[in-house]
Amino acid sequence: MSERKTIVVVGLGMVGIAFIEKLLDLDTTQQYRIVTCGEESHLAYNRVALTEYFQHRNIEKLYLNPAEWYAKQDPKRFSFHVGEAVVSLDPSTHVVRTDKGRVIMYDRCVLATGSDAALPSYADISIPGAFVYRNLSDINKLLAYAEKEALKDCSAVVLGGGLLGLEAAKAVYDLPSVKHVTIIHRQAYPLSRQLDIHGGEIVLRRIEAMGVTFLGSTTVTRVLTDDDGTLSGLELGDGTTLHCKIVVFSIGISPRDDLAGTAGLARATGGGIVVNDHLQTSVQDVYAIGECASWKNNTYGLIAPGIEMADILAFNFTQAQTQVGSFKPRQMNNPDLSTKLKLMGVDVASFGDFFAEQRTRHTSVNPDQGASTQVSVSDVFDKPHDAATPKRRYGASAAAAGPVEALTYRDPFAGVYKKYIFSADGKYLLGGMMVGDTSDYVKLVALVKKKKPLDAVPSQFIIGSRTGQDDSGADLDDDAQVCSCHNVSKGRIVQCIKDGAQSVADVKIKTKAGSGCGGCVPLLTNIVKAELTKAGVAVNNNLCPHFAMPRADLFNVVKIKKLRTMATVMEAAGTNPRALGCEVCKPAVGSILSSLWNEHIMDLAHHANQDTNDRYLANIQRNGTFSVVPRVPAGEITPDKLVVLGQVAKKYGLYTKITGGQRVDLFGAEKEDLPSIWKELVDAGFESGHAYGKALRTVKSCVGSSWCRYGIGDSVGMAVQLEERYKGIRSPHKFKGGVSGCVRECAEAQGKDFGLIATDKGWNIYVCGNGGANPRHATLLAADVPPSRVIPILDRFVMYYIRTADKLMRTARWLESMEGGIEKLRRVLLEDELGICADLERDMSELVGTYFDEWKAVVNDQERQRKFRQFVNTVSTPIIQEDRVPQVEKIVERGQIRPADWIKDSTPLVLQETDITAPKDQWTWHTMATVHDLTPTDSGTTSAAVRYGDSQLAIFHVPGHGYFATQQMCPHKRAFVLDHGIVGDDPKTGSVYVSCPMHKRNYDLRSGQCLNDDSYGIIPFQVKLQGDDLLLLLPDEGDLDAVIGTSRWMVRQAKAQLHGVVADATVEIIGPSDAVLSSDATACDGAPCGGTQLDW
Repeated sequence: MSERKTIVVVGLGMVGIAFIEKLLDLDTTQQYRIVTCGEESHLAYNRVALTEYFQHRNIEKLYLNPAEWYAKQDPKRFSFHVGEAVVSLDPSTHVVRTDKGRVIMYDRCVLATGSDAALPSYADISIPGAFVYRNLSDINKLLAYAEKEALKDCSAVVLGGGLLGLEAAKAVYDLPSVKHVTIIHRQAYPLSRQLDIHGGEIVLRRIEAMGVTFLGSTTVTRVLTDDDGTLSGLELGDGTTLHCKIVVFSIGISPRDDLAGTAGLARATGGGIVVNDHLQTSVQDVYAIGECASWKNNTYGLIAPGIEMADILAFNFTQAQTQVGSFKPRQMNNPDLSTKLKLMGVDVASFGDFFAEQRTRHTSVNPDQGASTQVSVSDVFDKPHDAATPKRRYGASAAAAGPVEALTYRDPFAGVYKKYIFSADGKYLLGGMMVGDTSDYVKLVALVKKKKPLDAVPSQFIIGSRTGQDDSGADLDDDAQVCSCHNVSKGRIVQCIKDGAQSVADVKIKTKAGSGCGGCVPLLTNIVKAELTKAGVAVNNNLCPHFAMPRADLFNVVKIKKLRTMATVMEAAGTNPRALGCEVCKPAVGSILSSLWNEHIMDLAHHANQDTNDRYLANIQRNGTFSVVPRVPAGEITPDKLVVLGQVAKKYGLYTKITGGQRVDLFGAEKEDLPSIWKELVDAGFESGHAYGKALRTVKSCVGSSWCRYGIGDSVGMAVQLEERYKGIRSPHKFKGGVSGCVRECAEAQGKDFGLIATDKGWNIYVCGNGGANPRHATLLAADVPPSRVIPILDRFVMYYIRTADKLMRTARWLESMEGGIEKLRRVLLEDELGICADLERDMSELVGTYFDEWKAVVNDQERQRKFRQFVNTVSTPIIQEDRVPQVEKIVERGQIRPADWIKDSTPLVLQETDITAPKDQWTWHTMATVHDLTPTDSGTTSAAVRYGDSQLAIFHVPGHGYFATQQMCPHKRAFVLDHGIVGDDPKTGSVYVSCPMHKRNYDLRSGQCLNDDSYGIIPFQVKLQGDDLLLLLPDEGDLDAVIGTSRWMVRQAKAQLHGVVADATVEIIGPSDAVLSSDATACDGAPCGGTQLDW
């Protein structure tokens, strides 16, 4: 490790310690050593809470960090010296010296010297009884003086009715020796820089109700003393005398810039160390933050701007260049001057541009009312403007600069006043003020800072919302359509529950709701759960009938018991240890095993658990072909790689399309071509894009600071890092990311499962958004996260999602179903409420370390490549394709090949053995495959397709049950894909079935009956094992082809307008005869057009 650079921090106040804490936290590479000197003998304390010190007199209760915190710091990174002031700074030699003779060399020096109390020209705090209210020493002096016997029941005066003045007034009011307190203020009402006259009037009433006198529009000309030199009173501007024994001056601040002046640093005319937008002074390597700094001729007496400066400087020192890319250095902007305090027992807050109404209307106010102008301290005492009146324009710039409207609520009986200022069109909240009730302060400040159009009418912010959201469907009428694919209404679902349905699966079987595109399943599930609850039926969240527990519990069982196969999981946690599982639990268990151990999903122990997409590492398309989607991290790709994609697509006749995820999809790949295609892509440097898996898909990015003139963050670099980190990770459902380099949001990060948006302070992290059928805007998880902190937070988020989400649950639904919602998620991931953050990060790090490219592993393994044959009893290569059987006619559209359209509605089709004209006693045994073709194993089912004439057949091996065979075509969509399906068993009946990978029609392997849709059925065939050969009992080829031949059921694009039109395309389905079958029953004078089993 290189030698650490030394940063000397001059001042150990609130801003100084804030900078130190932030730098220690962000300096993950430990490149800095911090040395600080504080002139007070105390550790850093909360000056804002000085009033509380009057009650407990315990300085340790004010400490911002306990003494133990300092003791625990690594002295190689942080050392401190209290009661020791820096007296000189030499920029030429990079040296500071203290009043104790200490000499410290620095690489960078940060001045955080704070401010002194501003005093009027007539003030002299050496007079006994005259005090200021700035630090602990001032308070102790005041307390000691007030305890004198001669001051019992005395009168006290506080000069200043602003924030500091009211704080001081409350402290003096609580002194036992003080009988009466008077506040003198130049303006007509208190807090004139935070409130208008109506809000100030409410505060004034509360002050006077305490017995405190408020003298508004009043000035003081001199301090009066007794003969012994002690304070006796004040002479007011009108010549009258106000007698008092104690006076506290609390009218403003004066930046402490003497050290900077002697060092030759530039100072503002009215005081303060001049700094630029990066908080650097006029001298290189010297910076200033807090009340001593003058930025654009403004100094700030509030703590928030000082903390903001500490944030900026610590960020720029540590985050501008990191291991996860560069980030534009942060700059000082007009700070947020919003404040929320309890003053004189009154809750008071102001936020945003709280005087926007006065600014835009230029209203003239009677000077007698004392509110014609806002007078700064500098106007009276020749001190710098402290920027207490905001200049920043909030909301959309045009709206903020234009006319405004205000909504006001005033309740003098309860002492409540609210004034919210909006743009004239009501679309933007610009600012406001509150007295008495500040409960909405945090929410409103956030709305102002976002500067986005409001999603509620302005009146709602005053009177509240009268509506609520309920996703249980309770607000839907019975005739409301829930499933558009099958036109299933809510009323039909409700009736189904009343008729005895006990689960979503039952409702699906009875109504077909959710068995189409699946987009209605979330609402369907919520309706079913709500109706079951109404009916008094216990609702469970079990994975499926094979596992009496939800996915999250099963995940923990597998993790704790270190189970590594479906068979061992079923034995340890299943309702029947010898069950096969089903199309629901097999993929879920497969995902859990991959999320924990990440073994290749094509291994024999795991292959049977995968849906078709994972089984063949590619997305199956409706014509039985597959898509090829190489990974293109963040959408960044070289010209050479683009050329390779074009060459591969041209060679294999693939349809190409740019996706919304910024990569290239190649459609129409034959299954047996996939290994060859991927060999060429792997050789060119591509990896699997995992478009087929419930895994990370893409991390979309804009060009960010690499090219864009508005870019703040290196969005491409960050997106590449994230995609490379999370690639291949299996999860309950697919998840996507997005990274935008600025708030213009070109990468649509707020529509992703996780998204980053660069701000001038870091990255805003959004989570749990998604597009699709039920789009959801992502929710802000953490704001202004330093680049070095992004990956740990996302590691926790992704791993917590993997651990706790239900099966096939997107992050959006996961968050919606989480008790406590985003607040709960923040507590878990950011505050470590469950104490698992370190575990989540460790688990993710271990999982990331197991990554390998799944397709590269296939390309290098001949045995795995054998699984990609179309038929195991024919020979087919990319060169020799005579034995390949097309399943859907290919057409040319816009210069590319695509499959002919499906008919709009699937007609019922139950195929049976009796449809074959040849009697079964004339069938004969035919050798169709070998045992090796199916690679049978006790750890899972295996399958293969064979060709017999023009017919396609599927053969299955099921452990504990033997061999089965059926037709290859699923009659639902006439797709030849059944050998790709998951084989499962029904826990109630013991039936063994195959689930079609297209739309999950489940066919009994013994009877051919469709178990979840009686509109369809398939033909099973007998299988026997003879040596190493597998024989099927079959009729002659011609007899079988007449019923299930491929060419008979091929989907074709017709030249004439026929039934089954989709859009402008015409489709013909070739059935058992050469004639085109019509779906119009009247075409045959009311009689069926063929055999009864083929009437569709």
